[in-house]
Amino acid sequence: MVLYKTSLSRTLDVATQQHFGRRNQQVRGGEIVDNEPRFGAIPSIVKGLCVRPLRGRRKIDRIAISPRREVEMRPWVLSLIVCLAALAAAPGQAQTPPTAPASASPPLSPAETARRREPVASVVKVEARALDGATSASSLGARRSGSGVIIDERLVLTIGYLLLEVESVEVTTASGRKVPGTVAGYDHTSGFGLVRTALPMDGKRIELGDSDRVAERQKVLTVGQGEDEATELLVVSRKPFAGSWEYLLERPIFTFPPVNNWSGAALIAEDGRLVGIGSLIVNDAAGDRQGVPGNLFVPVNLLKPILGDLLAHGRRSSPVQPWLGLTTEVVRGHLMVVRVSKSGPADQAGVDPGDIIMGVGGEKVADQADFYRRLWKLGPAGTEVKLRVLKGGDVRELPVKSIDRMEVLAKPTGV
Repeated sequence: MVLYKTSLSRTLDVATQQHFGRRNQQVRGGEIVDNEPRFGAIPSIVKGLCVRPLRGRRKIDRIAISPRREVEMRPWVLSLIVCLAALAAAPGQAQTPPTAPASASPPLSPAETARRREPVASVVKVEARALDGATSASSLGARRSGSGVIIDERLVLTIGYLLLEVESVEVTTASGRKVPGTVAGYDHTSGFGLVRTALPMDGKRIELGDSDRVAERQKVLTVGQGEDEATELLVVSRKPFAGSWEYLLERPIFTFPPVNNWSGAALIAEDGRLVGIGSLIVNDAAGDRQGVPGNLFVPVNLLKPILGDLLAHGRRSSPVQPWLGLTTEVVRGHLMVVRVSKSGPADQAGVDPGDIIMGVGGEKVADQADFYRRLWKLGPAGTEVKLRVLKGGDVRELPVKSIDRMEVLAKPTGV
């Protein structure tokens, strides 16, 4: 699955034919490469899939992919990539996307307008600057920007990758007031991050809801920093999500149609409570059909058991998952290593990009989710993991001494 990240803008724009003669860029193995073929007319399915006029529309000018590298992009490029990825997921068969909540309908009632504007005061802009020498700067950038949600007068909940290895944080409330902050906590397992501000914020605190009760076909609202009202979305699935960076969520919240200002954005249930934090845009959000683009939100119920630990210690106190330093993708039914973290456990054990992971701990693995589940059940960080890999034409058993991922990261201020 190809993942796209941006901290700017909101609604995807459809590609226009006047740009199609230009040189295109593709994603291969997580890297952006030039693609020589030129496109002709826009396929009718692309038009039908991507044209979604939503409220709160903002221009997109930046995209980061999976999340390795950021490049400047025109608005049509993101739409084109997502739509073509959707088409590629089901060649020869037109997939019908779910019906999105109507956006070209009659004007909203005063009550509905007020409901959509109410959460705006709870959403802030989060800007962070990475530490010198931060290993994550090459993939996430040295300067990062996204959204966050006020859950206490001096506490902001956001998505963790904005805060990874950062030196300074600044929060801007909906009124435009800027407040310095520090990283209060980070959790790799869930993907959440917390910012503690130096002074109380002038925004409105939002209560945490029950994300376990969010169901498919349910309507929800999302709002990111800089927007004057929330956008209505439809929950299309609660299926598992496995990220290439040793990350697994069993029941994330997938929504449709896709929006652009998702990094750290609020997902709000009908009762006005927070049920998720925006993390990704994906090209396969639905559970019952292929090729439906959308967004992934991390459920807030994953935060509740660890919130006290994060506030007291900056991280969860329970044993952490073993980390190997591998980035993988499923290629033609095989779990292939596409990147190895320099000097990480896998690198030191002799694992190389291009190797095929066949098993872990004596058990075969089928995909990323299967790999992670079998890896993590072996024990906490520090456990020696036996990887069976296909290297060239040889099958090898490689012992890998796992570690806590935080051991190889520059420590953020305040943690």
